Amino acid sequence: MSPTTGATDDRAVELSIGGMTCASCANRIERKLNKLDGVTATVNYATEKAKVTFPEGVDPQRLVSEVEKAGYTAELPAAATQPQEEERDELQPLRQRLIASVVLSAPVVAMAMIPALQFANWQWLSLTLAAPVVAYAGWPFHKAAWTNLRHGAATMDTLISVGTLAALGWSVWALFFGTAGTPGMTHPFAFTIERSDGSGNIYLETAAAVTAFILAGRYFEGRSKRRAGAALRALLELGAKDVELADGRRVPVERLKSGDRFVVRPGEKIATDGVVEEGSSAVDASMLTGELVPVEVRPGDAVTGATVNAGGRLVVRATRVGADTQLAQMARLVEEAQTGKARVQRLADRISGVFVPMVIALAVGTLGYWLGTGEGAGAVFTAAVAVLIIACPCALGLATPTALLVGTGRGAQLGILIKGPEVLESTRRIDTVVLDKTGTVTEGRMTLTAVHLAEGERRAEVLRLAGALEHASEHPIARAIAEAARSEAVGSEAVVEDFANVEGLGVQGVVDGHAVLVGRPRLLAEWSQQLPADLARELAEEQARGRTAVAVGWDGQARAVLVVADVVKPTSREAIARLRAQGLTPVLLTGDNEAVAGTVAAEVGIDEVIAEVLPAGKVEVVRRLQSEGKVVAMVGDGVNDAAALAQADLGLAMGTGTDAAIQASDLTLTRGDLRVAADAIRLSRRTLKTIKGNLFWAFAYNVAALPLAAMGLLNPMIAGAAMAFSSVFVVSNSLRLRRFK
Repeated sequence: MSPTTGATDDRAVELSIGGMTCASCANRIERKLNKLDGVTATVNYATEKAKVTFPEGVDPQRLVSEVEKAGYTAELPAAATQPQEEERDELQPLRQRLIASVVLSAPVVAMAMIPALQFANWQWLSLTLAAPVVAYAGWPFHKAAWTNLRHGAATMDTLISVGTLAALGWSVWALFFGTAGTPGMTHPFAFTIERSDGSGNIYLETAAAVTAFILAGRYFEGRSKRRAGAALRALLELGAKDVELADGRRVPVERLKSGDRFVVRPGEKIATDGVVEEGSSAVDASMLTGELVPVEVRPGDAVTGATVNAGGRLVVRATRVGADTQLAQMARLVEEAQTGKARVQRLADRISGVFVPMVIALAVGTLGYWLGTGEGAGAVFTAAVAVLIIACPCALGLATPTALLVGTGRGAQLGILIKGPEVLESTRRIDTVVLDKTGTVTEGRMTLTAVHLAEGERRAEVLRLAGALEHASEHPIARAIAEAARSEAVGSEAVVEDFANVEGLGVQGVVDGHAVLVGRPRLLAEWSQQLPADLARELAEEQARGRTAVAVGWDGQARAVLVVADVVKPTSREAIARLRAQGLTPVLLTGDNEAVAGTVAAEVGIDEVIAEVLPAGKVEVVRRLQSEGKVVAMVGDGVNDAAALAQADLGLAMGTGTDAAIQASDLTLTRGDLRVAADAIRLSRRTLKTIKGNLFWAFAYNVAALPLAAMGLLNPMIAGAAMAFSSVFVVSNSLRLRRFK
């Protein structure tokens, strides 16, 4: 996206930001950019993008420089790499550091914890293995801590860096200048509270394990966060790649200009938004409306890019191309909805803004106090290091990843995919569930639901002749009738001749010597075949219910009415009851007409229905509900739902739906069963509760021991044991999620 000129002569640009490790980084960059005259910036930590509006006189490169001065990287759109490449470039080195830290840390921890492995001079091997973990694998933490220090700030990176370097530094001192380097030195856990000079203790396993644990959490968080742009890619990939112009040339769709005439053959995607100039057809607009019944178009009618021509040949004049098309506008809706979400700042990051400086100040104060009392340097430094180590966030690093790992694993077994910890926070206060109709509450495909026969007619014969004729058509209604005929084993041997598609009315042809018509009653009327009174009544009643009814006639007489509809899933009514049992209010939101929507809602037990809504309208409905104070979850499966899924406080996509909907959502229900939506919300709330419990106890264990460490009554060995115990508790608490039903 290149800078564009607006009505106020301001320009806008989207920068790709690198190097952010928490939400406070985004806030820092935002403040830095907003200090420039006339500049308004919004930085999104999740998507790693900065949207900046700036006056005509400001060089965009200056914006990049300001971000770099804050200690981060920035790229203008032209220089930014593709999203897939970004993921490889950023996560590959992080993955390498994680693997190296795990491989090197495992023996260090094992030797420290198991006395039987402590051979002569084992401590020197531990140093050899642990030093690269802290220096190389932990380098991102040290770099971020230095950046934060330069700007007078402190985050969890600061505490991780200080804690691991202190543990490593003390261990090096104890090995070279204390008594820890002597051959035969052992390293048992001392569970007695006593004053000690600590010169015989090393804490290499603490430094290595903390680095490995935090890297693991950071890596899995990064994988989840990098998917933010996938919804937009999925939307944009829906469009046609090339197009045949009216003069016969085939060109890439990017070369189309407004006013160009192009050809759309049956089964092809319409290249861009335009107006039909020649031909008539049925256009599958389900990507736009979400509904299965194609839209009949003829000269003068508008068509939308990326919809599919399901009937005859069309010649279309392009009216909107590139960024002006409906598809591009839908992509912008998704992007704006994602950017507009309230930023989720993790609890650990929020607390660290106060906790980290307090811990560092307490460590320095401990050091100064004991030096002032005349204590020996070894005992003084031991107390200060104990303060840092007891506060070192090993359990904090595990609190979210372990609960998320167990919760998402259990969710996968139940058909629920949770994208990340920020999703869980969205489930806590959900009170309204907006449900798309097609493919969510209903099956998402047309099915023959009823056959009304004229007196003396046989169902098998009607389906045999109608099914054989419809088999030659690609229309969704035709496919439903043909499939019903096949499933009832009638029509497989019928011979079809002189098949023809009658524009906007239906199909006709000769089947086994019978002149057969299938379509609107008007088609039969043109051949002087009037529906008997009982069939006309049945047809009117079915249409009043919002179902699609077609007439069948042959050999000069109307014989039957076939009813086709998108039927409700057998589990939908139970699913709505489960959602209500959780105190949630269901709302049916659809692009279909009022009659169809009302029928479906009544069948499954939904009171509130909003029908005939296009994608932009769906987003507006969600926003309106949010403005009324409701916390909204959206369940959908189509491209037309993607923007609303992104706008909602919680987006749930049916796994049987489109990639755009799945990528824009927060939760994916892989089984396509709406009952799983209720389970997903319940599991997410349980997982969030577990994470918060983990965070509380991770802090509680450490904070309770801080006064003991500051008084010199807790040596770093016991501090390491307390930290390990809090980690074991966090893991055990998370494992309880495996019993979720």
